[in-house]
Amino acid sequence: MFNKLLIANRGEIALRVHRAARDLGVRTVAVHSTADAQALHARLADESVCIGPAPAALSYLNIPAILAAAEITNADAIHPGYGFLSENAHFADVVRDHRIAWVGPSPEHIRAMGDKVEAKRRAAALGLPLVPGSDGPVTELDAAAATAEAIGYPVLVKAAAGGGGRGMKVAPSAEMLGPALAQARSEAKAAFGDDTVYLEKYLGAPRHIEFQIFGDAKGGLVEPFDRDDPALPKEVRDVAFEGLTNPGDVSGDINAGDFIYKVQFVTKLPPGKAKFEDERAKLAAMVRERTIEIQIPLQLQVLVSGANIEVFDPILKEQWDRKQEEPAPPAAK
Repeated sequence: MFNKLLIANRGEIALRVHRAARDLGVRTVAVHSTADAQALHARLADESVCIGPAPAALSYLNIPAILAAAEITNADAIHPGYGFLSENAHFADVVRDHRIAWVGPSPEHIRAMGDKVEAKRRAAALGLPLVPGSDGPVTELDAAAATAEAIGYPVLVKAAAGGGGRGMKVAPSAEMLGPALAQARSEAKAAFGDDTVYLEKYLGAPRHIEFQIFGDAKGGLVEPFDRDDPALPKEVRDVAFEGLTNPGDVSGDINAGDFIYKVQFVTKLPPGKAKFEDERAKLAAMVRERTIEIQIPLQLQVLVSGANIEVFDPILKEQWDRKQEEPAPPAAK
């Protein structure tokens, strides 16, 4: 239970969290930089606190300032939104240490799922099918070449940290593996401060299926809906879903309101060959999709009510069915 929620973000996601909190009768605290003093999220919240100058490193990434804002406003929960500090395990740890409710994945999940190599190890332990690749990080060209030879070219060199396509390079042949390895490491180091990379078989025309799983602090789990590539045959989606036989083994001891993880299967036709690419903790990864209109309210409802997540399962399915009936956005060309 909590009565006042500090939203450690700005823009669209801050507004969405504010709206969900308001609908539940929870007061909100906005934080803002000097440049965002008149921003909509700061003006709509019940209270607002300036946490620093315009650069994000001095404001929205300023952990002491955000915690100070929570202390002076007596906020008893913090929602990090997406981006900024949402996948910062240290921030989650510090929030909990201050006896403030953390509305997001546990620090343990953030650490584990923020590392793609560790995420794949966990998936392998569950028996999920994996895209062929290295067993762990690759540090030497000779070892990378041996793995690439075993799985076949082209291969993809991928950063273990971060995301967004950075630190990823395709090596179509053995001659291009060395440069791809060096470029991926350099890019990963610059973007994420970590040059750890690993290898996977490159899939030139993948299709994605993403399963959203919600949990509470009592070990309850529901899978109310999934999102898949509209071009993906239903039989492939069904094969992928069968791999999630025991999601609790992945999530471990989960927190109320956790967005436990995203499981993304990647396949190349023909149907039936679903493969696990990676899983990563995401607090609001689907914010630009229609699912976000269900996710954030659910997250807060579980925390505010203290009810088991299963109570909301029929409601979620009904909401999702309504969303599915809405006109779909135009397909990307």
